[in-house]
Amino acid sequence: MTYAPLRSGRPPQANDVEGDFARYARDRWPRLVATARLLTEDAGAAEELARRTLVRVCARWRRVPRNDVDFHVRRSLVRAYLRGRRAGGRRRVVLVLRHWEGLGEAEIAQLLGCSVGAVRAWVRRGEKETRAEDRRAGFAAVLAGLVPPAVPLDDIQRDGVLRRRRRAGAVAAGCALLLAPPALLAAGPLAGGGATPASEAPDRPAPGPVRIVAPGERVSVAPGVDLWLTPDGRHWSSPQAPNRFLPVDDVNLDRTRAGVSVQGEDLGGGTYLRSGMYYGLTADPARIEIRAGGRTVTANVLTLAGSPGWGVWYAKTPLADTGTDTITGAAADRARTATGARPAGSGQTVTVYDAAGEVLVRSAVGPPAARPVPVGMWRS
Repeated sequence: MTYAPLRSGRPPQANDVEGDFARYARDRWPRLVATARLLTEDAGAAEELARRTLVRVCARWRRVPRNDVDFHVRRSLVRAYLRGRRAGGRRRVVLVLRHWEGLGEAEIAQLLGCSVGAVRAWVRRGEKETRAEDRRAGFAAVLAGLVPPAVPLDDIQRDGVLRRRRRAGAVAAGCALLLAPPALLAAGPLAGGGATPASEAPDRPAPGPVRIVAPGERVSVAPGVDLWLTPDGRHWSSPQAPNRFLPVDDVNLDRTRAGVSVQGEDLGGGTYLRSGMYYGLTADPARIEIRAGGRTVTANVLTLAGSPGWGVWYAKTPLADTGTDTITGAAADRARTATGARPAGSGQTVTVYDAAGEVLVRSAVGPPAARPVPVGMWRS
C-alpha cells in the first residue's frame, strides 16, 4: 500500500460535530500513522502517537476551523512527539515535514514556533548528510508494507470527551479562584505561619494563548466587542464604533522590520481594551506582555494559518492604568484616524517573546516586565 503525505483536503461538511470528527479521523488515520512512523521509527509508538494526537484534536474539535483542520492535527502530532525530546527531535520533525509532507519552511516554522532561519538551517544540515531525493526514497522504504490497524475511534472519542471535561473543570476552578475575595486568597500564604518572600518559587513562563483563526472568524474579545482577521488586515466592531478596519499594508506599519502597534478604547464600567498588531518578526510569537501603570498582563494573540508574518494581540486592563498613556507621531495619527479610539502608548510597554522566551520586539518606551504572568492576571 502506498501512502501520500498528509495534505489539506476539502473540509468536512457534516452538520453534526461528532460525525464530522469521525469522518475526518477515519479518512486521515492511515496517513497520520505513516507520518508518526517516520517520526518514531517504531510501529507501536507510531500508532500510540497517532491515537494521542486525535484524542487531543477531538477534545477541542468544536473550536478547530474546518478549513484548517490539517494544520491543527499536524501541530498536535508534532507537539506530542516532541514532548520530552531535545533538539534532535525537532530536527527529525523538520526533515519529515519538509521531505515527506512537502511543507514549506514558513509552514514548518509556524508549526514548531521557531524562526524560518532555524528551519532552513536544519534542512541544510540534513541535506548535507543525505540528498533530498535519497531521503524521500528512504522514507518510502520505511513505510513499505505498512498496514495501519483500524482507527480506534470509540477509544479516541471517549478519551477526547474526558479530556474536554477535565479542561472545562480546570477552567471553572480557575474562574472560581479569580472571583474569590482578595482577602481569602491573601490568607493562603499566612496559613503556613512564617513563609517569607525568599522561600517563594519564581513564576514559570506561562505562554498566552496564540489562537489560529480562520479568515472572517469572529472572536468576542470583550462584551459587545468582536475582532476578526482577513488576509488583508484586522477588523473589529464595538458599541462606540462598529465595523472598523486596519489594513496590514497600512503605510504606518513598516513590515520590513519587527514592530508592534498599540491602541486602546474605553469600554465603560472601569474597563479599558488594549490591542494592536505585531509584524515583521523573525519567529512566531509565543507570548505578548503589556506593562502599564506599574502592573503586567499577558495578552491573547490571534493569527491566521500559514505564518502570514503578522497578527493581533488584545487584553482588558483597569481604566485607572490609562491615566498617563500618550502616543506620538505616526502611531498617534493611525490610532486616531483608523480607529477613532483614544490612543494608549507611552505609559506602557508591549513585549513580544518567542517560544524560547527570547524578545522578538519591544515597544520603545518603558521598562520590560520583570516576570511572566498567567493570561488575564494582573500583577503589581
